[in-house]
Order: sequence, then structure tokens, then C-alpha cells
Amino acid sequence: MEKKRLFQILSRAQRSDVIRLGEMLQQQYPVTIVKKPEKSLTMIRMREPVKNSLFYLGEAIITEAVVSLGDTVGTAVTMGDDFEKTLHMAIIDAAENKGVFTQEDLLLEWEQAQQRKIAQENAMFQKTKVDFHSMDSEATQ
Repeated sequence: MEKKRLFQILSRAQRSDVIRLGEMLQQQYPVTIVKKPEKSLTMIRMREPVKNSLFYLGEAIITEAVVSLGDTVGTAVTMGDDFEKTLHMAIIDAAENKGVFTQEDLLLEWEQAQQRKIAQENAMFQKTKVDFHSMDSEATQ
């Protein structure tokens, strides 16, 4: 599975589900914590749409962790300060990198549930969307 997709699924997933999956892998394979989860700051970079120039919006708290599964490294960086979830995301990443992660069907189920939830939220927001073109035609009448 592509890294970006893996971490999108894991970051949106329930904390308890990620921890349970990471603990399951930890029982099956020896995991060494290379860098324990710790807080850090990062700058949030944004692109200004008119001039298409980059600027820094501000700082955000992140948590980063690095583990190894044998000779394979796994890393995770998440927004916020959830040390346990970040550690288990790194364990899952290491298992994926090593090629021993067999729960991709579970991740796909999580992804489908997440997409349904996002679609429901988007549908809810669409109800409040204002169509300014229709307002223009009413003003000219």
C-alpha cells in the first residue's frame, strides 16, 4: 500500500483500533524503539492562491516516533500529542516496510468507513452552500 494512503487511513482511524493493531504486531514480531514518541513543532506551509506563493501559516505540535522491526525501520509523524497512537502507527509502518503486514483488508474496511463518513459530512455541508449566481439573478429582477 502506498505510504500516503496508509497514513491517511491510520491518522483518521480510531485511536483504539490503531493501538490494538500495533499491539498485535508487537506480539508477533520483536520491536525495538529507536526514537520514543516525543513532541516537536513544525511550521505549516501554505500556498497563497492569487500569487501562487508559499508562506508559513504558523506552528503546529506534532509527535514523531521511530521503531525497528529487525533491520527494517518504521516511522510515524502525527499532528497533536498522542504518543501511543503515533508509536503504534510506526510499528504498523515498519511491518508494512518489512512486508509482513497482512491486515490490509482491515485497513481497506477502515478506509471505506472513513469515506462514507466524509461523504455524509460533505452532503450535510452542501445543504448550507449558497449559490451566488442565483442571488445575482434575483437582484436584477
